[in-house]
Amino acid sequence: MSDFDEEKQNKQLKDLYKQEEEELVAALAEQKYGLPYIDLYRLGIDNEALRAIPEAEAIKMKVAPFKLFGKNIFIAVRAPTPELLGNLKESMERQNLVPAFYMVSSASLEKVWGRYKEISMAENSKVGGLEISGEVLRDIAKNIEYIQDIEKLVVEALEGNKIHKISRLLEIILAGAIAIKASDVHIEPEKERGRLRLRLDGVLQDINFFGLDVYRLLNSRIKLLSGMKLTSKIAQDGRFNIMEGEEEISIRTSLIPGSYGESIVMRILDPKSIQVNFEELGIEPYLFEIIKKEIAKPNGFILVTGPTGSGKTTTLYGFLRKIHSPEINVVTIEDPVEYHLPGITQTQINPERGYTFAEGLRSILRQDPDVIMVGEIRDGETAEIAVQSSLTGHMVFSTLHTNNAAGVIPRLIDLGVNPKILVSALSLSMAQRLVRKLCKFCKKESAPTPGEAKIIKLVLNSMKEEGKNLLKYNIKDGSLKIFSPVGCEKCNNIGYSGRIGVFEAIKTDEAIEKIMPENPSEREIKQVARTQGILSMRQDGMVKILNGITSLEEVQSVVDLLEE
Repeated sequence: MSDFDEEKQNKQLKDLYKQEEEELVAALAEQKYGLPYIDLYRLGIDNEALRAIPEAEAIKMKVAPFKLFGKNIFIAVRAPTPELLGNLKESMERQNLVPAFYMVSSASLEKVWGRYKEISMAENSKVGGLEISGEVLRDIAKNIEYIQDIEKLVVEALEGNKIHKISRLLEIILAGAIAIKASDVHIEPEKERGRLRLRLDGVLQDINFFGLDVYRLLNSRIKLLSGMKLTSKIAQDGRFNIMEGEEEISIRTSLIPGSYGESIVMRILDPKSIQVNFEELGIEPYLFEIIKKEIAKPNGFILVTGPTGSGKTTTLYGFLRKIHSPEINVVTIEDPVEYHLPGITQTQINPERGYTFAEGLRSILRQDPDVIMVGEIRDGETAEIAVQSSLTGHMVFSTLHTNNAAGVIPRLIDLGVNPKILVSALSLSMAQRLVRKLCKFCKKESAPTPGEAKIIKLVLNSMKEEGKNLLKYNIKDGSLKIFSPVGCEKCNNIGYSGRIGVFEAIKTDEAIEKIMPENPSEREIKQVARTQGILSMRQDGMVKILNGITSLEEVQSVVDLLEE
């Protein structure tokens, strides 16, 4: 007769009870509650999902969040009453999440609850949105004036309490970027470390390097905040918002896979960054007066061209703010709506639902608008509707991808717009680039080198040939001085602070109207436009160089100064 093994028998009984409970819950889930059943005992639990419901609340309600997939959160429940499910749904929606409920046994719940000890519930952690209050943001920003201040705070955060380290680090990165007016945050993995950079005035600046363990935790946190798939290794886009007082700052996140991990870029869409007055864009006085008259007209078509990041959106928003009044209806269609303007109706395209620029423009016309802003002319259909809109009593602003103002007419004709109709529609073609402004505290005056003098003379001669008075632009032909960057504490030792536009424009006057139906080349349009008295981009750039606003190197990086 074998010995009685109490421990073995108890284990067998426990397994039997567990099996019976699982079978009972599975039957009740389907027959009584209409919910799917799941056994979490052998399933992997997603630690990030646990942050959605604090441990104490989960145990009290007998629930457990076990999986997070984008904005979808999967929640296990023991007793799914309508009241409980309703409260959970409401709580998840407040966190910008969509819940799905599963019925489980007590054993499954206890397994998930046991995982809470593995995660750090940092104070400001929130699924689907970062809780940096305006107070916290302002508190961090008080200690940040220069890039060096961010570097110092990042180092302190990395040495701090491990539980709150990542949460605090992300707060410092974002608060610092907003404080010094950086446009993008770059977090990139290298072979043995992670790298943090900020884009300031269009140029990336190194902030800090840290271990790959910190990079991986930052990666997970940013994915979670942006509503991305945590385990996916493909390119992803996401977004989250930060409330700073009355202002909502949007953070647009992009991840792409690389050799050592995913490269993260967070674009900061701060409404204050585009609140540049029309008068402060850097448009020279003669062109400024032309634009002011054109945008005030009841109808017309004004196009701004330039590469990505050249400030086209800021210029168009400047136009809208200048003309906006309660008496007119302004509607925009954008991709996406990056900045919200008060008093203006802004819509966003959604190609998946068939709401393209062309379709959106048709819909807008049914809204009785006075002024329409189309984010970009990408195809013939949108171009055609925009042209027709300007002919039927609307003022239309938009952007187009061409290298210069003279390229607008050939590009529109290539898109299928009838040149004879374009004559009556197009009011003004503009092109622009952005250059960094020299720091007024440390810029250094110097005489140009022979090579620089040759370039300056070439551009000034072209202005004289076109009958432009140099004195009008504060340029004395005899003694030419240029300025170069130095670097000081005020400009983060960069030598530049802030940016300004370099512009050119072609007005659709009688001479342009005459050649338009003949499908003219860019060169022919430039030749005819020279008599209009408007500076070309190279001339406008040279005026800003000789007036000490920017450097020769800056303008050369975006404009061909040798171009005839």
